[in-house]
Amino acid sequence: MALRLGDTVPNFTQNSSEGEINFYDWAGDSWVVLFSHPADYTPVCTTELGTVAKLKPEFDKRGAKVLALSVDDADSHKGWIGDINETQSTTVNYPILADVDKKVSDLYDMIHPNSLNNLTIRTVFIIDPQKKLRLSITYPASTGRNFEEILRVIDSLQLTDNYQVATPVNWKDGDDCVIVPSLKDPEVLKEKFPKGYTEVKPYLRMTPQPNK
Repeated sequence: MALRLGDTVPNFTQNSSEGEINFYDWAGDSWVVLFSHPADYTPVCTTELGTVAKLKPEFDKRGAKVLALSVDDADSHKGWIGDINETQSTTVNYPILADVDKKVSDLYDMIHPNSLNNLTIRTVFIIDPQKKLRLSITYPASTGRNFEEILRVIDSLQLTDNYQVATPVNWKDGDDCVIVPSLKDPEVLKEKFPKGYTEVKPYLRMTPQPNK
């Protein structure tokens, strides 16, 4: 069954390039970005894994761990990591799950037979510290992902979890936010948004980002 937003994601224990991982234990109280790859030694994946390694300090700043997955075994992963480090001028600094038996791929519905026979498509899951699924994006095998967008979504989720705002189109950290429609009382609005707000329409009210 496909996972839906708000679902508690399933736990698993699986081998990886850094040894056996029990997902819940490994995740702890962190946010997690779990992202899948069709196979080892594939060109687009090589660029993705290298980019994520370079961006890892940005994920760390947000309290987010990154975890890749491919259906090949851990020894294959280790050889591939050497290629990634060499060609992308980086050091892979996070684990790659070795999903040879496709246990995790099946649990998380990462195999779409009409797209790729028995390989995982490019799926991204953002999972919060309560192990709830907060975002899923599925890309075709031929299209590399935009991990700056993944960071942007984490920023939005962490902001909107703590303040009664939503983030508008193309929002990035530091931009104005939307006040949620359920807030209507003027006194409550004044208390929650001391920087003020602009009422474009009664349902569209913009306010400076509350935590900036």
